[in-house]
Amino acid sequence: MNPPKYPASSVTPRQGNLFRHGRSMSNEGPGTTFKHREGLQAPLKEGREGRSLSNAANVTFGPRGSSLVQGPPPGSFSSDLKTFASSRGGTPRTEQGPFFADYRPASSEKTSEQRQTELRDQINKETKIKIGSENLLDALVSKNAKQTKDQRTRVEAELGSSHRKIIELRHQLEREIEQSRRPKTPPRERLSGLFQSSPLKSPQRVDEGIQSEMPAAEESESPTYVLSEILQTLESEGMQPDYYVDRANSLVDLFKRYPSLKHDLAWPIFGLRVQTMFLSQSRDVVAAGYRVTRHAMADRRSLQTIRRLNTDELVMLSLVKDSKANIEREQALKFVRAFLDVKGGIHEISNPVLRTIVSIAEHHEDRLRNMAILTLLELLIRSPSVVIASGGMASVTETLLDGTYQGSESLALSLLYLFDKPGDRRYLESCHELDAAFTIFTDPIAVHTSEEKLKSSARLITALLNSWPGLFTAANDGFAALRGLLQSLSYPSLLAQDLVLDILFAVLQIKAPSWSSSFLAGRRLTTYGRVANLTTDATVAPTPSALEEDEEGQVCLTEHYTAMLLAVLLQSGLHQALSYIIQEDAETALQRKAALLQGEVLEMTNRLLPYTFSAKFQVVPKLVDPVGLRPADTSLTQIGMVYQIDSVSRTLYRSQTDAKHPSPLTQQPKQQHASSGRGVNSTKPAADIDMDEIKFRAAIVETQILNHVKHLKWDWDLIEELVEGPLKNPKRLSEAINGTKFLKRLLGFYRPFKYRFSDTPSTKPNQRYVRVGVSLMKTLLQNSEGIAYLSESKFLRQLGECLAQLDRTSGLTSNSPLFSTWRTSQTLTGGYFSLLGALSGNPKGLQMIERWHMVNIFYHLVELQDRDDLVELLLGNMDFTLDSHLRVMLSKALTASHKQIRIFSTRLLRKYATLAPISEDGSRSPSSVCEWAIRLLVTQLYDPEVEVSEVAVQILEESCNRKAHLEYVVRCRPQLDHLNEIGAPLLLRFLSTSLGYQYLDRLDYITQEMDDWFSLRNYRYVTLVEASLARAFATLMQGQSKTSSDELLRPQERGSLPPHFYRELTRTQEGCDLLRDSGHFHDFVTSIAESWAEDADPEGLVKLKGCLWAVGNVGSMELGASFLEETDVVRWIVQIAEHSEVATLRGTAFYVLGLISRSLHGMEIVAGYGWDAATDQHGRSIGYCLPRRLDIFFSLKLGPGPDKHGFTSIPQDLAPRPISDDDPIHERVLSFVADMANAVLAKKAANDLNGIKVRQPEAFTSVELYRKVRDVLGSHNFRLPIRRFVLDLFDKNVMRRVVLDEEESENESIRTERPPQARPRLP
Repeated sequence: MNPPKYPASSVTPRQGNLFRHGRSMSNEGPGTTFKHREGLQAPLKEGREGRSLSNAANVTFGPRGSSLVQGPPPGSFSSDLKTFASSRGGTPRTEQGPFFADYRPASSEKTSEQRQTELRDQINKETKIKIGSENLLDALVSKNAKQTKDQRTRVEAELGSSHRKIIELRHQLEREIEQSRRPKTPPRERLSGLFQSSPLKSPQRVDEGIQSEMPAAEESESPTYVLSEILQTLESEGMQPDYYVDRANSLVDLFKRYPSLKHDLAWPIFGLRVQTMFLSQSRDVVAAGYRVTRHAMADRRSLQTIRRLNTDELVMLSLVKDSKANIEREQALKFVRAFLDVKGGIHEISNPVLRTIVSIAEHHEDRLRNMAILTLLELLIRSPSVVIASGGMASVTETLLDGTYQGSESLALSLLYLFDKPGDRRYLESCHELDAAFTIFTDPIAVHTSEEKLKSSARLITALLNSWPGLFTAANDGFAALRGLLQSLSYPSLLAQDLVLDILFAVLQIKAPSWSSSFLAGRRLTTYGRVANLTTDATVAPTPSALEEDEEGQVCLTEHYTAMLLAVLLQSGLHQALSYIIQEDAETALQRKAALLQGEVLEMTNRLLPYTFSAKFQVVPKLVDPVGLRPADTSLTQIGMVYQIDSVSRTLYRSQTDAKHPSPLTQQPKQQHASSGRGVNSTKPAADIDMDEIKFRAAIVETQILNHVKHLKWDWDLIEELVEGPLKNPKRLSEAINGTKFLKRLLGFYRPFKYRFSDTPSTKPNQRYVRVGVSLMKTLLQNSEGIAYLSESKFLRQLGECLAQLDRTSGLTSNSPLFSTWRTSQTLTGGYFSLLGALSGNPKGLQMIERWHMVNIFYHLVELQDRDDLVELLLGNMDFTLDSHLRVMLSKALTASHKQIRIFSTRLLRKYATLAPISEDGSRSPSSVCEWAIRLLVTQLYDPEVEVSEVAVQILEESCNRKAHLEYVVRCRPQLDHLNEIGAPLLLRFLSTSLGYQYLDRLDYITQEMDDWFSLRNYRYVTLVEASLARAFATLMQGQSKTSSDELLRPQERGSLPPHFYRELTRTQEGCDLLRDSGHFHDFVTSIAESWAEDADPEGLVKLKGCLWAVGNVGSMELGASFLEETDVVRWIVQIAEHSEVATLRGTAFYVLGLISRSLHGMEIVAGYGWDAATDQHGRSIGYCLPRRLDIFFSLKLGPGPDKHGFTSIPQDLAPRPISDDDPIHERVLSFVADMANAVLAKKAANDLNGIKVRQPEAFTSVELYRKVRDVLGSHNFRLPIRRFVLDLFDKNVMRRVVLDEEESENESIRTERPPQARPRLP
């Protein structure tokens, strides 16, 4: 899809209505040129056209609608504004919005991001319709077919329509995404192609104006020439405001295409044009001026130049305007936010401007309030003293207490940043500001507040408990905040109780099992014992040696943190709080939810906590008290809930292990049983294999296959049981083939030319037909009679003929081929590849496929460039376990197809490259399968596309978790120099074996990498780990479930520990010897011992954390534990964990002690310092280490330091200074303005100011007084309406003289001839 070309002219000629009473730029001054700084705004006449400084335009704006912002320029936020202008008759009439491209209305051409968002919304809508239709169709299938025939037909038609729309929308979305990634080339006409003009312009006039003023620009023109040409056009007078807005858009687009151009601006000329736009009477022109200036920012020097244009006064004036000027106000705030994107720009934000932003943040009705609050939060992180000097901390605290702010997580994270280090905690008045998040739950009265506040506080608490500073805050004063939160479960508020339980589920990372919704609805857990996803007792548990070999490298930091949080919650009374809800007489969903949480907590306690902790909390209090001591009814309730908890625990034990800790070891037993058809979960079919003849015949009759030809009347559940059970018995299969027409009709249903299976809509309920077909293929392949029957049937012959219709070399063609794009997406035709995949996993099945020359067709199908869907269906369903032509076909797809197919094919190798080796003899050797997959993956490392190589590296890295696979990868001798950082993790894995060490040593890789890590990358590792944890906790807070797109995320991107060079080095004795000779470990220990008390220097903290991670990774290996015995580094790490003043540094030491405890010697060492490690059922440490005394670990003092009022450390240039004036009238004005900050004196001061304005209006024409009033507004906190009232007192011509630095004498005549103006009113 080609990029949209925006029209150069408007399509609605309405400019006359809007600007009938407006002022053009040609009438704003005496009429001379811009060169002499004239032609600007002149004093307006008295009357209805007179405007104050804060209301300088006639355009009115309507209610909020869609966002008018096209893209995210520097410091920008999205807004939701629409504009409308008044018609001739005075009735408000909706118009198409402002004039520049940044504010294009929804009806005009949209940006790529907007179109992508709309397409995704439409896809979600159609998906919901499709799911609803599938559910309705599933319900209709179980009813009488005759009664529901018409209704089922309509539902299927609607389902097919939704499916087609979804596919079409997805294709559109893919094309849009691909188009947005392409570099955009500028069209020939500079304005007619790039910029959208005002929709209020007549097309003919705009075209004539642009053609006369702006000739067509060739792509070869110099950007400097184009810039000067655009600036020259801005000198034109007498044009409408949209003319200047269009030129401003041209400048913005020019700066975006040539970023270096902003460094060479001639500011005397450019600044004059911008000043002219700032002083325009049109709000849209002023907003365009802010936008152009924002994109012209390059460095701090350019910011200083911009400020010399007196933009501070302009920004203050724009920000205090009313809601009619929302576009101007928004651009002004974005202009200020752009300062944050420039290095050192935060110091160029003046205190008066910042106090104006604070007043917006305190004004609850202002639509820019959220934008102002986020600006204050960013400033709070970068320079807390600046925010405190402007009074912004009170606004942030008030927002926290209010509980209605939607971005509560960002608010909490900003405050937690100050809680981390003692040097930043001094800026907080009490260090208990975050306790307000718990107050709404702990107060028995406040807990009955609005639902919005409760949910906002719940999100805030979740964010707090997912960070170290937040956890230390909640655990302060003997876990008082957490105790209060858990005690709130006893308050009679169902909403609050439910939210507290949700908080506990979220912070403990408990994902509700699939059967939880039914359990909470009141159904018995015994009905879930037969579900397919549960693991039976027949599953073989992996041996300790296998676990040690395969899972040694995985360290989950988020689970280690969860173990500490669980211990804190148990110490705070979690069991008692849950038992209180469980003891209620009436069995409710909340009670069952608490029972589910109790069962999860008991399981986590046993799995994550050391024995010293778990032994104390395994006994559930109050529920196991002696039964005879309580009334009979209460005892029955307790017994019932204990039974529920026990049922939950047993069900979790059967279903949770594989879900939370998937291991490739569990894949092999399933594959071993596949040939016999006895899967680990197919207990019922296995018991029915020996069904007698009478029962078998009766079951065949009950399937209705012999009685009805239509498949909708067949009992498919019974058919599936027969196929997976009795038909695997050769005797029963022979009877079904020779004695009845059961198998003939069943297999005939799948014949392509009968168009029964192939015409069935592709819906969720209809997928059972595919499952039965796959089971039928596998069943027939298990004995010779079934193989003969399948090979002689017409099924495969017709299927081969249909596939040949797509092969250009076969000579067979069809106007409507069976495997057309529409059929494969809308019907079950794609299920034929699943049936072929079932055949490809068996040698006899492969012979059948080759008999009908399907393999030759497959080769040609892979070459199709316009049928990616068909190629993915073919490759994704084939079984490549056997050494056959299919492997050659996959190799061809890996190397000869385009990028998307190569990536898809590479991902298919994952399940083969990660298979567990077995020692049993068999026809298929899993080791040979793995080696074949690894060889192909090594080939993919040299793919010209980096994305393909990155996928191959990730799969090889996962495969290298097994030592045998790792050694084979090393023997393949891959060259990874061309991949740079992408291939670094795989090279680190090579160090874990002697063979890999020798290979890398010959390449001189180890010494160079060691020097690199010691000098630089060891400290970058700190950022990598903290970013990994932040991403993992952010995903958990948002409740995002793992999708197919997350399958290839690196482990460290899911909260696991990234690979470390020194850890991999100490896996071998050669590496330990090299580390000892280098002396790096002793250097790390020395740095830790010398700087363990560091709490201020950011670089020092990063260096200390890097040394801690290096020591921890070395100590986590059994061979590296000897380095710990040679030094007393563990003592220093424990000292940091228990006495450091930096919260995150304590957390780093906590993680490092867990790493050290993974080795046997390390576990013994940390135990000597009062830290216990959790172990598995085999007695091996799992790397989760906790202190025996939690009160010592959480003894961090969060109170202010010696400088209790940290905000006294304010820079001198920000401290308020006394402001006075020699003129008594001016002195009175300054005094009254200062009194406006006092709520008691504000009304009287406003009356006095109005009186002075009436009696002595010339006082408010003084530029000197205006600047002093500005200083007063910048040194005190004023409400936003008061700021607007004060600035409205001054004459409009004052701003012109302030901006242009004109002298007082130039405008004396204006003072004397000025007619009286209407008195402003205090809002």
